[in-house]
Amino acid sequence: MPKQRGDKRNRSNQKNKKEDSQFQERVIQIRRVSKVVKGGKKLSFRAIVVVGNEKGQVGVGVGKASDVIGAVRKGVADGKKQLIEISLTKANSIAHPTNGIAGGAKVMMRPAAPGTGVIAGGAVRTVLELAGVQNILAKQLGSNNPLNNARAAIDALESLRTFTEVAAERGVSIERLYAS
Repeated sequence: MPKQRGDKRNRSNQKNKKEDSQFQERVIQIRRVSKVVKGGKKLSFRAIVVVGNEKGQVGVGVGKASDVIGAVRKGVADGKKQLIEISLTKANSIAHPTNGIAGGAKVMMRPAAPGTGVIAGGAVRTVLELAGVQNILAKQLGSNNPLNNARAAIDALESLRTFTEVAAERGVSIERLYAS
C-alpha cells in the first residue's frame, strides 16, 4: 500500500513540474534596499519578475529577501499568483488600442500588422513578449519606473475585450456588431 501512495505523489509532482516548466520568467530589475532598524540598516534585495507562457498568460511579481536568489524565487511565486489571461488575434496582436495606468506610469498600446514585431521599450516589452504578443506598438508615458510600467502594461492588457465579449455584453450577434 505505501508504494501506491508514493506513486501518486510522484505523479502529482511530475505534473506540477510540467505546469511550471511551461512558464518562462524574466527578471526586470534587482535592487538593493535597506530598512533602518534599531541596530542599524538591514540590507535586502527586491526583484521584479515577469512570468508568462507566451500563449496569453502573463503576470508581474515582486519578491524581497536577504539574498538575490530568494528574492527572485519569491517574485516568481508572486507573478504566478497575479497571472492574467489575454486573448490574441490571428496576427498575434491585440484586438484594439488600449491604455493602462499604474502609479505615475501610463502605457499606450495599439495593434500592429503581421511582421511588425514588438515595438516597445523596457518592462513593457518584456511583459508583451512573455504574454505571446508578436505584433504591437506600445509607448511608455510618464514615469520611468520599471515596476509601475510593467503594472501599467498588465492593466492595459487586462482591459482588452474581444468582439464576442462585446457582442454578449450588448446582447447582439457578432454579425450585427460588424454591420453597425
